[in-house]
Amino acid sequence: MTRSHRPTRTRGFTLLEVLVALTIVAVALTATMRAMGSMTTASDSLQTRMIATWSAENHLANLRLARVFPDPGARGFACPQGDTQLWCEETIATTPNPVFRRVEVSVYPDASKSVRLAWLVTLLPNDARNVF
Repeated sequence: MTRSHRPTRTRGFTLLEVLVALTIVAVALTATMRAMGSMTTASDSLQTRMIATWSAENHLANLRLARVFPDPGARGFACPQGDTQLWCEETIATTPNPVFRRVEVSVYPDASKSVRLAWLVTLLPNDARNVF
């Protein structure tokens, strides 16, 4: 009896299989890095908007604490918050009820007013002492 000798095959990966696996890993890592970059950009934008909102809230709180009845009109002013330089625009308007003024504060990254970061509106009473 003769036995046929089959060539023994070594176990392992071929070069093609290794290249396909490396391509899949490279694509996955690229997608992960892109997602992390987007998250970082979104986080920076969110932080800037949060700081702008704080700046607008601070201005409205100062108006309430001053207990003044502001005259209608608009004005712009620097309103930095921490290390962030911001530009605020305050618009005061009359309301149907003469006891109140509508105060609107918009916050921008600079005086060019290209992108509004925050926008808050409130009503100020004529006699703030009786409201609290």
